[in-house]
Amino acid sequence: MDDYFREFEDRRPPDPLPYSAAREMLWQFLATLTLFVGAWYVIWRWGHSLNPDALWFAIPLVVAETCAYLGLVLFVYNLWRDQPVRVPEAPATVRDIDPDNPDPDRPITVDVLFATYNEEPELVRLGIVDAKAIDYPHPIDIRIHVLDDGKRPEMEAVARQEGVGYITREGNEGFKAGNLRNAMERTSGDLIVICDADTRPFPTILSRTLGYFRDPKMAWVQTPQWFYDLPEGRRLPGRLGRIFGRMRVGADPFVNDPQMFYDVIQRRRNRVNAAFCCGAGSIHRREAVMEAALRSFGEAVERRVIAAEEEITLESRERRVSPELLEAIRTEAVTAEVLTPYRFHVSEDIYTSIVLHSDRERGWKSWQHPYVESRMLSPQDLLTWTIQRYKYAGGSLDIMFNDNSLFRRGLTLPQRMMYGATFYSYLGAIWNVVFLFAPAIYLFTGIAPVSAYSNDFFEHVIPFMILLELSMMVGTWGIAGYAAKASYLAFFPVGLRAIWAVARGQKISFPVTPKDRQSGRFLHLVRPQLAVLVLTGAGVLWGLGALAVGGTPHTLTGVVTNALWGLNNCVAMAGIVAAALWQPPATKEAAA
Repeated sequence: MDDYFREFEDRRPPDPLPYSAAREMLWQFLATLTLFVGAWYVIWRWGHSLNPDALWFAIPLVVAETCAYLGLVLFVYNLWRDQPVRVPEAPATVRDIDPDNPDPDRPITVDVLFATYNEEPELVRLGIVDAKAIDYPHPIDIRIHVLDDGKRPEMEAVARQEGVGYITREGNEGFKAGNLRNAMERTSGDLIVICDADTRPFPTILSRTLGYFRDPKMAWVQTPQWFYDLPEGRRLPGRLGRIFGRMRVGADPFVNDPQMFYDVIQRRRNRVNAAFCCGAGSIHRREAVMEAALRSFGEAVERRVIAAEEEITLESRERRVSPELLEAIRTEAVTAEVLTPYRFHVSEDIYTSIVLHSDRERGWKSWQHPYVESRMLSPQDLLTWTIQRYKYAGGSLDIMFNDNSLFRRGLTLPQRMMYGATFYSYLGAIWNVVFLFAPAIYLFTGIAPVSAYSNDFFEHVIPFMILLELSMMVGTWGIAGYAAKASYLAFFPVGLRAIWAVARGQKISFPVTPKDRQSGRFLHLVRPQLAVLVLTGAGVLWGLGALAVGGTPHTLTGVVTNALWGLNNCVAMAGIVAAALWQPPATKEAAA
């Protein structure tokens, strides 16, 4: 393992995307124009373009386009405004983050918690060593703890050797969320830093983030996650390398780089207090987490009491329950309910964020910090990538459908829209299936979903597509966007599986994302994407043949349009198929 990490030790994270008021104005202008032209296109599609002889094809496609347009509206709202990159001054004493503290002049205490289950102890040691090197401009009390749900003697030995705390428990109830709850019961820091087993914090993680807690309503700060072992790929050879400069092929085959999410999507949620917690690399105010837990606990107890009271009155036909019996019911409800600072859920981080944001009485705030303050390991094979993405999708959809989170009392309308954008994005697999297979349907049958591939059609669709690309390019300036879009399209089998699991009421499991590369090739995981490639390729050949032979409904414009559309789909699918076959280079020199 030491050899593996040594190869990447010299890598440094990217700086935050710079703020530009001029670029933001241009983005807002282009985005507004795009939404107007997009609405014009969608209205025209419904009213004037459907093929009446193939409504079985025309209606699913226009519904998919409408759903995608609604997603665009939410995405534009998310990206609407950015803020300048600023880092607040680090607080000196607990008075600066908690004005009502009874001991205001003491140093701030911070618990750094490493949650682990079955990861290699030496991997966790790397994070511990880095945490011990955390720097701060004022006296501070940093307490590092290993939370070992695996109860391993070798992990305890590492903790003892490094001189840090070791916390375990009898069972594994609630998995990571239960592990964190157990640790909170046995620690007392003013602030809590949550780390995964592979998180390696930088020395600046506290000096550049604790200043946000000068606001006594700041509940947590999320820092960007950065995967420092992403494959760098190979430089383009010869003349291609000179023409395209620093471009590489084979870099980040799994599109793991999260900069688009943290530096664009999350950062722009700060304006409406809707940046949510993503687990590792986040800093929490203990008071906020515990208060939210107590509030949720009280609400859960009250729901149990009301349900029991209604059942008793229905059975006994009495108008009310006696005070003695009601007190007994309440006592039983308190005993049955579990106090959970971090809810026992596969997506405990986003669920806890919703609970805190909905507490209007306290007005808790969150913030997405712009600078990378830790490094982590990326999924290095498609199996690991699939496990991780399924967990993200299934957990988010489970919250959306089973916890009625978007209508939770206390959330503001902008917060609902931001959380809605997150949940809605995971539904995209449904309409992406239509977009992926529609070209092949036309190419094989000659049946068009539109009344005609006429000038009227292109006069509506082309301006929208051009404006969409321009606005997204400006809105995400500084980050290559095509890889993210292609990955989102290629994600559809995992997304559909998560949607189906939640729709059936299936419990989303808590798998630990593997930290070591899983050996082998994983073509069996990309069979749906291969189907898109094969069907589209065969469809293009069939469509061209039909044009040559004649006697079919195919038109030259229709075949060319759908062939180009299908080619775009195939390029997106080819990326994930290549990821299934990807093998790491044997040495660092091989990647150069």
